[in-house]
Amino acid sequence: MMQQFASDNYAGICPAAFNYFQQANQSGHELAYGEDIWTQKVCDSLRDLFQTDCEVFFVFNGTAANSLALSALCQSYHSVICHELAHIETDECGGPEFFSNGSKLLVGKGEHGKLTPNIIEAMVTKRSDLHFPKPKVVSLTQSTEVGTVYSVEEIRAIAAIAKRRHLTVQMDGARFANAVASLNVHPSELTWRAGVDVLCFGGTKNGLPVGEAVVFFDRHLAEDFAYRVKQAGQLASKMRYLSAPWLGLLENNIWLKNAQHANAMAELLYQRIKDLPKLRIMFPRQANAVFAELPLPIIKGLHAKGWRFHQFIGAGGCRFMCAWDTQIETVEAFANDIKSLCEAA
Repeated sequence: MMQQFASDNYAGICPAAFNYFQQANQSGHELAYGEDIWTQKVCDSLRDLFQTDCEVFFVFNGTAANSLALSALCQSYHSVICHELAHIETDECGGPEFFSNGSKLLVGKGEHGKLTPNIIEAMVTKRSDLHFPKPKVVSLTQSTEVGTVYSVEEIRAIAAIAKRRHLTVQMDGARFANAVASLNVHPSELTWRAGVDVLCFGGTKNGLPVGEAVVFFDRHLAEDFAYRVKQAGQLASKMRYLSAPWLGLLENNIWLKNAQHANAMAELLYQRIKDLPKLRIMFPRQANAVFAELPLPIIKGLHAKGWRFHQFIGAGGCRFMCAWDTQIETVEAFANDIKSLCEAA
């Protein structure tokens, strides 16, 4: 299949990650269930990356990462505050509710896919009686489902209101690397230094074959989390194949370079199409996605030319997603096809 813009999940394994996958395979017998040397190295490397003594766990996918992290922060009678477009609300098939035994998601509406302190305050103070699920967690998506990015200041402000209202802060970081690359800040500044308690650090969209890291900056919140991972069927027996590829991303900051490239390709696409007739850019281009409204005949024309992209994700429109391996030539070809169809319409 030629390169596409439907999802960064379409991309393969980046060479650095694949190299460590092979190294782990060639290292002979290793202890199982995360006791191997590769998993320990990755956990230490993540602690070095975030400059803090965090607890790290590995699961197979983002739904498991978010659902299990939230289940560790909630009881069944609690609720999780999230944006109405958050992945945990729209695309995880009730996973957070299932693994938390019923914690309710309370959705807020905010511009550009973001929550604000005022939105959170209004939702927390809406009701305080026993008949309403008690708010317990704020979940932030970074970068958001519409390709925007929370700034350090925005996260700090949200964390401040969360702490004041005795809420923990979980971050769905499926594209956390793209947010770091966009803001050009240290990853610690977007997480624990800003008040985030738990990060679900995405690796799959950044070049891994499979797997996400659940990083607890508040170690007390990780109590018994290993049991949750096991019970959910997310404990890899040959954990080294899940963890070792992370070394390829972390070594020489490949994780950041991959994200910078994906962001740059999205910016190139944005520049090529932003002024075209019949097309409207829906949100600021801040990470590795471009959202645009296009007339149906143009959309069908792009499909007829073999291009794949999603229309049901985020707030509607067309989502064009770039990946760590997206080539300049692919962007140019796609942009040229959009241009020719727009000008002919």
